[in-house]
Amino acid sequence: MADRRSGKAVGGLAVTALVLGLASAAPAAADPASDATRLDKILTQTPLIDGHNDLPWELHERFADKAALIDLQHGAGALMTDIPRLHKGRVGGQFWSVFIPVEIQGPPAVQLTIEQIDLVKSLAKRYPADLEMAYTAADVVRIHKAGRVASMIGVEGGHQINDSLPVLRQMYALGARYMTLTHTRNTAWADSATDKPVHHGLTPFGREVVREMNRLGMLVDLAHVSEDTMKDALQTSRAPVIFSHSSARALVDNARDVSDDVLRLVAKNGGVVMINFYPGFDSDARFRWTAARAGEQARLNAPTFGIDLGQPEKARAALAAWEQAHPEPPVTIADVADHIDHVRAVAGVDHVGLGSDFDGIPETVTGLSGVDQYPALLLELMRRGWSDADIAKVAGGNVLRVMAEAEQVAIRLQAQELPSTATLAGLDTPTGRP
Repeated sequence: MADRRSGKAVGGLAVTALVLGLASAAPAAADPASDATRLDKILTQTPLIDGHNDLPWELHERFADKAALIDLQHGAGALMTDIPRLHKGRVGGQFWSVFIPVEIQGPPAVQLTIEQIDLVKSLAKRYPADLEMAYTAADVVRIHKAGRVASMIGVEGGHQINDSLPVLRQMYALGARYMTLTHTRNTAWADSATDKPVHHGLTPFGREVVREMNRLGMLVDLAHVSEDTMKDALQTSRAPVIFSHSSARALVDNARDVSDDVLRLVAKNGGVVMINFYPGFDSDARFRWTAARAGEQARLNAPTFGIDLGQPEKARAALAAWEQAHPEPPVTIADVADHIDHVRAVAGVDHVGLGSDFDGIPETVTGLSGVDQYPALLLELMRRGWSDADIAKVAGGNVLRVMAEAEQVAIRLQAQELPSTATLAGLDTPTGRP
């Protein structure tokens, strides 16, 4: 296995040709026409890979059992994703999230996850000229060269395996190539970023989940987990990790973002932080405004405030007046680029990527409203002086390298280890610690 930070070819996959084979120097002067030509060359050679798109669940919510029949060639309602826009946005690889809500637990969670996986595969079968399932880094390269979108699967929450390593293995067998260790709530073995700490990181069984994911070749995704869980996973993992859709906490003090301390650990691990496009994660002004608005809304609806709860229109009018007096701060492509720049400055250019969270967020950054607009973000980086080689890395080269390295780690571990027979009950007490 090559040095995780070198960008060298791993396991016969010529990542160097994709990531470093472009001119490394930035142009002397900005030229929009020239930048567009440069970007076209980069995205022809290197697949643009997005770490997280929630289209499957959005289709499930809107169309239920008709989800696989929705016409993605001509758009469907207010979706952020369709096939023409994927091609316009030069998307070469997409991790489709097979998210299910954390309220769904146990065997029903496993069933619904499998149904979401089936939906992704059904869409690929319905549009074979545009989408193709991918299971390895080499698959992504091949499919991108053929002009199709390499479609990968990410499980967005440890609750989806029902605390079972055999279920985890079967999710991998069905095509899942990453799992987010938690979603918005703690699991029985890992703390979430947005729940009260219980385990203060990973439990012994949680560490075993990470080790088994390494053995399988499934990427460990640390989006949504607490900082203690991040650190435990980084200490435990024998392969590079990802943050499939997170941003930099030094710029926005949001629990979903990644601190500088963790960014430095990610650099040592060889992983990649894929920047989210949600305004509340990318703009501190928007994050604070949203919190203030929520506080005002709660105040207006509190019985002690004096507004008749039987007349909600009065509360709505008062909230509208507050919004007029406190305009919503704009969030632009520049804010997202600032997070990319920050991760590059702290962790290095080899450890940053793109994780939009399209169709899983209620609003988008101005100028990044759908999957057709990734080039606008990359052109912003060019205007900031990014070289072609570095643009290739952030676009997809970094996550492609991480995928290839995780595959090589799995080959080595599978030659040394049998599948884990560990159980939650066998390793953890009811509180998650021995």
